[in-house]
Amino acid sequence: MKIVVIGGSGLIGSKLVSRLQGLGHEVISASPASGVNTITGEGLAQVLTGTDVVVDVANSPSFEDKAVLEFFQTSGRNLLAAEAAAGVKHHVALSVVGTQKLTESGYFRGKIAQENLITASPVPYTIVHSTQFFEFLGGIAQSGFDGQTIHLSPAYVQPIASDDVADAMVDATLGKPVNGIIEIAGPERVRLSNLVERYLIASKDDRKVTSDTNARYFGAILTDDMLVPTTNPRIGKIDFENWFASQRKPV
Repeated sequence: MKIVVIGGSGLIGSKLVSRLQGLGHEVISASPASGVNTITGEGLAQVLTGTDVVVDVANSPSFEDKAVLEFFQTSGRNLLAAEAAAGVKHHVALSVVGTQKLTESGYFRGKIAQENLITASPVPYTIVHSTQFFEFLGGIAQSGFDGQTIHLSPAYVQPIASDDVADAMVDATLGKPVNGIIEIAGPERVRLSNLVERYLIASKDDRKVTSDTNARYFGAILTDDMLVPTTNPRIGKIDFENWFASQRKPV
């Protein structure tokens, strides 16, 4: 099977490419560096010739509201139009649990626009909604730091390891299009502020976390149901302690 991974050099993309190649598939990691640019359309027609599945795990290089929206709209339109012209049989996209509820956030308005383009396209699709990755806990901590304490929402999260995400993406890529959403999440539901506090303690970081219901998450005020899956999600195997221990192993 020929599979093109858009954003194949990123955190999830690189793991996905490696796994799919290990299973014997022809996998192309597509990015501007490889001559494929979903914003300009450069190289899309060529790389999609004979392609069975396209997996989009690319992210916006800027989180500024207008830039995010323009990225996902432009990239999505160009990519899906090229897929339709090439006869691609399956479009797989990685998105975020709770996207449709997070309209207050400019980033998630961009993701909503991306998903709307996918569902309106004639290309059969699967959208994988993932909860937050453990790998981004440091960035989340920094986003709430005001120079003294870290202010974070106490809303529930159910974080997942990127290896579990990559495994789920392999299955979605090799499976039939569901023309809908698959949810994936980690094994533990925990409050965001408490989770980051655990992360800081494990990291021997002495910054303090303050639980603040008014703290924003990518621009949005959170409620307990926004960042957790609904019914029957696929649950990853790796919990926080095992994930953190794996990050500390010597190379």
